[in-house]
Amino acid sequence: MFHFASLDQIKEVLHTAKTIAVVGFSPKKSRPSYLVGCYLIQAGFHVFPVNPGHSEICGVQCYPDLRSIPEPVDVVNIFRRSEEVLPVVVEAISIKVKSIWMQQGVVNNEAAALAKQAGLVVIMDRCLKTDHLQFGSD
Repeated sequence: MFHFASLDQIKEVLHTAKTIAVVGFSPKKSRPSYLVGCYLIQAGFHVFPVNPGHSEICGVQCYPDLRSIPEPVDVVNIFRRSEEVLPVVVEAISIKVKSIWMQQGVVNNEAAALAKQAGLVVIMDRCLKTDHLQFGSD
């Protein structure tokens, strides 16, 4: 069974991350990924939308996959169904990210264990926007 990240780990990620790839960033304004992704941009993070069907979302260049991002990524924020997370985590490990953040409602213990084994901080079933609003300025 996967052990969830501690509150101190969550705060550390929020305070040190500069670049965030949002996998599953939707251009639909009613989608949580759009709301969170655009919030992160406005909060000053360098955000890389990852969605192969689009060239730009929220005024930012979009990438088809994590390997296409031309800069190092600190956090991969995942908006995919739980059963679709493992390949994203494998790709995130391959580009040497520091943290995996599975959004609220996204739970994949196998992917979490793999990421943790690779030395990544793993946050699962939490909203990055909510946690940033609550702990980002602590």
